[in-house]
Amino acid sequence: MNKKKKPFLGMPAPLGYVPGLGRGATGFTTRSDIGPARDANDPVDDRHAPPGKRTVGDQMKKSQAADDDDEDLNDTNYDEFNGYAGSLFSSGPYEKDDEEADAIYAALDKRMDERRKERREQREKEEIEKYRMERPKIQQQFSDLKRKLAEVTEEEWLSIPEVGDARNKRQRNPRYEKLTPVPDSFFAKHLQTGENHTSVDPRQTQFGGLNTPYPGGLNTPYPGGMTPGLMTPGTGELDMRKIGQARNTLMDMRLSQVSDSVSGQTVVDPKGYLTDLNSMIPTHGGDINDIKKARLLLKSVRETNPHHPPAWIASARLEEVTGKLQVARNLIMKGTEMCPKSEDVWLEAARLQPGDTAKAVVAQAVRHLPQSVRIYIRAAELETDIRAKKRVLRKALEHVPNSVRLWKAAVELEEPEDARIMLSRAVECCPTSVELWLALARLETYENARKVLNKARENIPTDRHIWITAAKLEEANGNTQMVEKIIDRAITSLRANGVEINREQWIQVRSAGAVVSALSTDALLLVGVPWWARTLGWHLKDCVAHNALECARAIYAYALQVFPSKKSVWLRAAYFEKNHGTRESLEALLQRAVAHCPKAEVLWLMGAKSKWLAGDVPAARSILALAFQANPNSEEIWLAAVKLESENNEYERARRLLAKARSSAPTARVFMKSVKLEWVLGNLVAAQELCEEALKHYEDFPKLWMMKGQIEEQEELVEKAREAYNQGLKKCPHSTPLWLLLSRLEEKVGQLTRARAILEKSRLKNPKNPGLWLESVRLEYRAGLKNIASTLMAKALQECPNSGVLWSEAIFLEARPQRKTKSVDALKKCEHDPHVLLAVAKLFWSERKITKAREWFHRTVKIDSDLGDAWAFFYKFELQHGTEEQREEVRRRCENAEPRHGELWCATSKDIANWQRKIGEILVLVAARIKNTF
Repeated sequence: MNKKKKPFLGMPAPLGYVPGLGRGATGFTTRSDIGPARDANDPVDDRHAPPGKRTVGDQMKKSQAADDDDEDLNDTNYDEFNGYAGSLFSSGPYEKDDEEADAIYAALDKRMDERRKERREQREKEEIEKYRMERPKIQQQFSDLKRKLAEVTEEEWLSIPEVGDARNKRQRNPRYEKLTPVPDSFFAKHLQTGENHTSVDPRQTQFGGLNTPYPGGLNTPYPGGMTPGLMTPGTGELDMRKIGQARNTLMDMRLSQVSDSVSGQTVVDPKGYLTDLNSMIPTHGGDINDIKKARLLLKSVRETNPHHPPAWIASARLEEVTGKLQVARNLIMKGTEMCPKSEDVWLEAARLQPGDTAKAVVAQAVRHLPQSVRIYIRAAELETDIRAKKRVLRKALEHVPNSVRLWKAAVELEEPEDARIMLSRAVECCPTSVELWLALARLETYENARKVLNKARENIPTDRHIWITAAKLEEANGNTQMVEKIIDRAITSLRANGVEINREQWIQVRSAGAVVSALSTDALLLVGVPWWARTLGWHLKDCVAHNALECARAIYAYALQVFPSKKSVWLRAAYFEKNHGTRESLEALLQRAVAHCPKAEVLWLMGAKSKWLAGDVPAARSILALAFQANPNSEEIWLAAVKLESENNEYERARRLLAKARSSAPTARVFMKSVKLEWVLGNLVAAQELCEEALKHYEDFPKLWMMKGQIEEQEELVEKAREAYNQGLKKCPHSTPLWLLLSRLEEKVGQLTRARAILEKSRLKNPKNPGLWLESVRLEYRAGLKNIASTLMAKALQECPNSGVLWSEAIFLEARPQRKTKSVDALKKCEHDPHVLLAVAKLFWSERKITKAREWFHRTVKIDSDLGDAWAFFYKFELQHGTEEQREEVRRRCENAEPRHGELWCATSKDIANWQRKIGEILVLVAARIKNTF
């Protein structure tokens, strides 16, 4: 029994022991144990309690303060190392030796802290850095993106979508209470079941409505109750016609209440009643508070400075905007009283007033301001009769005879004969007005016009228009000899008066004929024109933009007089005549050009080509013969002569010319043309022999290797063609066309792996070459490996990010939904690249956006007119979606541009079968090869 007895039984409980605390059986306190709840302001039971203890709240504060002062010596507040959390002796006195001891301990703690400070701070820093690396702040995670926000444009920022509504569907779209009209059958059914009285009021049949002494309501002691007369007699159905009649009768009664029965006329128009309500709607869109503030400010300005005209004008316009037109009129009329000498106030008053009142206002204004031209013009505008207008203007001219504006307004209302008489008086009153002098000269006869212009020159010696008008007058009457004399006198007079004429003024002189011809000799550019104009720094494209072609010719003529031996000036003049002149003018200019610059080969060639295009082959030969004499052993002239003979089927002449050229000027191009001539004529053996001879002298000329390989390939000698290409690549490893020809040869014979290896080798030897990357991508795409092609395209764009050829191909490698996004990226990288613009045009074409596609085609050929592929796609587009005129326009522009580049264009134009084709024929052939598969 003793072994089973617990050892702690009968022993005292340990300190802080609470029975049942371990198993959760703690005690609890009820309201009966602590008494009823009391408010803090309730008085205590002790009626004689001292101040500060008379309420429950005061005693609670006292007891709380006493508890705070007591020391907490509970075991839960005890620590083995630090002791109690609070001070055991806080209630004791704090003596001087205690203060000294605390100071010594503080100094020791400070010294120990300084010894470990650097190491502790370094450790804390490392811990913080490690923590930040493991758990970075959100601010640090997006710091790089924040820096990139500086690169975001305004359009990209505005295109960011707004944050959507995060509420659920029921909160976003609350369902409001819907009120549905009750059908007539419902009323009819309930009337039948609940109403037995179906008779009609006799008064209704007598008067056609409800006769009631109370206007606008039903005569019933219970408002809203059902009145008899709404149902047809003998039936239980609603009569909707009767209800409509009752409603109309009720409206008539309400309108008749506001009628004027004395005069017999109705004050309110029943038909226009609702329409008239629109006039009460204010027309301004501003806030009413802003209008009140503006009124107060303007009122303060008027009271502070009542003689300030803008304050009255602004106040009147404010009231006009808010719809208070009468208030605005009153204000502006008060303004005319305060500011009678202000022209603007009178004009504003005339504008706000109606017709006859406005005339009276203008009459008052004339009395106060008899010299105001604007008021007289306003008075003439207010008159509707022509005679009244003339009377007002003549009265104005009596007061202001030197006003050009009044004279012009008066002359415009007169007949030609009266206008001439008035202008003769006008030039006496306004002798410095050029417009009046010129108008008078136009109305006079030839002899009188000469006298008028002479008087004008005497009064205004510094104006060039009078001289030019005089020259035009002589030209119009056939006196072309007088034109040059007049221009010479103009130069002398204007130079004596120190007149300097700028570019814009001379460009305005763009009439054709003897005037500009005379100006082009010594007059046009010598009248004070600065040096930059005489050195062709003058922007001639401005002349073309203003259609001042004669002015541009005059500038070129003077420049060629100053610089007769400058080839660039002759070239620019020749191109100008080619684009804007005739064939005769171009040939005449080129004859003068080769006389001054005989060593300029391009001028000789342009002259020969012009004769050849006109069909005059002997003249072209003679020009080239003269060019040979001036430029012996010139490669360009030799080749031009060969082309002339070969194009005209004179093949033996071309062979002899090439033989002479190889002996006198043996260049690589001469050999190449010799090989090509034999090749296109079908003499493949002679072509191969010439090619071998040429390669002995020019083995680093890649086109010779290409031609040799292509000739072997044409004869289906694959091994020899491969050998030719490989030898050529050893001599010319940086020739992109050679690599492409070798790769395509391997692909043609089915060696796809070898073709891929060749292209990889070419990219290693020629890094950042867009053409090689493009061929690699297309090789994989033709093999059906679209994923590999996309991967290669991504690598290509990384290596050549600004290549328009690659971007244009990348657009159509994407699926249709992603093409537009890809095109935007391409335009950001290559904004002015013709290949990218062409790809965008094709993209719009594929989406059937015809207008936009045509705009982008125009933009492409404008940026690069030498790209033949752009012209071919443009022509194909017009064949499908354009008219005959649009197709001919594209063809004509292409022939004028003479394109020579482009993948599809070169493949067709350099084909042996098409060697004699014209530009227009090649355009048709290339367009026929294009398939709408993009």
